[in-house]
Amino acid sequence: MSIANPFQFIQGSAPLLISIPHAGTRLTPDVASGLSDDALPLSDTDWHIPELYDFAKQLGASIIIGQYSRFVIDLNRPADDKPLYTTATTGLYPDTLFDGRPTFKAGQQPTDAERQTYLDEIWQPYHQKIQQELASIKQKFGYAMLFDAHSIASVIPRLFDGQLPDLNLGTNSGESCAAGLISVVEACCDAQNQFTHVLNGRFKGGYITRAYGQPENHQHAIQLELAQCNYMDEIEPYPYAPAKAEQLQAVLKPMLSGMLHWGEKQYG
Repeated sequence: MSIANPFQFIQGSAPLLISIPHAGTRLTPDVASGLSDDALPLSDTDWHIPELYDFAKQLGASIIIGQYSRFVIDLNRPADDKPLYTTATTGLYPDTLFDGRPTFKAGQQPTDAERQTYLDEIWQPYHQKIQQELASIKQKFGYAMLFDAHSIASVIPRLFDGQLPDLNLGTNSGESCAAGLISVVEACCDAQNQFTHVLNGRFKGGYITRAYGQPENHQHAIQLELAQCNYMDEIEPYPYAPAKAEQLQAVLKPMLSGMLHWGEKQYG
């Protein structure tokens, strides 16, 4: 089985790469045939994130978007599938949904050989492209910034108590980016009172943030996990809510612009 076009890439001109690993909905035949009825709606998708961040093209950001569902392989988990959190989570090949229900019908998970193909032909190309683009940005500007864009249902009792804050910033507990950069991002959150926010709360950053956030090498990474209730309807078929999204973009736009201004000031 050969897998074509595992990601979409939009080339930008600024020292910022936006990674969107979980918006994909493509399935391989083996995964599609084995999914449980509960998993068929692909509820754990980061719905509409490319549309929400479409404005970033005007800022000059490069954008990489995974095309396959996380039920095939999760691009934000390490290749060795080592757990990133001590609390409940899902792995490189998710066998359960976020709420704990099984992803696959009994005995119909992809084989180890199939999953190795997904690792080789979906996961590896995505990460190779991230590495290549960050290297290219650093060669041009002397530094690079990565913004890992995610979203999740606002209420998932298995993963967190109560309702998730609206804006969940993750920097691997301060290790993935310079303190000055996260201060700029937090200031954008503090400047408004419509959306709640937290830094390094339940979501501290997944593999992408942790692997590519290397501030000592002038490579900075931040993850933002958004509560989906603020830009879409959380009930199937999960439609985009443009009016809500516009209000959220009023925070996201100055956030990304602030990152770019910080870089210019810090390294210019």
